[in-house]
Amino acid sequence: MSNNKELNNNTIFSKGEPLPEKFSKYFIGQAYLNMLTTTGVPIGNVTFEPACRNNWHIHHNGGQILLVTEGRGWYQEWEKEVQELHPGDVVNIPPEVKHWHGAAKDSTFSHLAVEVPAEGASNEWLEAVTDEVYGKLK
Repeated sequence: MSNNKELNNNTIFSKGEPLPEKFSKYFIGQAYLNMLTTTGVPIGNVTFEPACRNNWHIHHNGGQILLVTEGRGWYQEWEKEVQELHPGDVVNIPPEVKHWHGAAKDSTFSHLAVEVPAEGASNEWLEAVTDEVYGKLK
């Protein structure tokens, strides 16, 4: 559990520490991670500063569930329309689906990332979401 007790404005979980290098290289902008548990089902509170987003990526085997807790953000699956996200939204990401998620330009954004356990589960990080693509979002 993170020792950083700085709370986000509208959530009960602390934002944690800046992402470690092994993850931050797959993000544009600053994001923070507070691992709430690594026992059984790993759950992390991820906080994105405004305009921060992660690269396209795939969760092999297990998939992921996002529980939005703060701010306004985006989720998009490959070759599908982008979805605007708000607190209370739940995104079920099946395994093998290429996608990205992150904050709106004018808002911080936090979600609980629930890793669905599965044998051989892994993440494959892919290309960045370009400024051209991201810049078209409202």
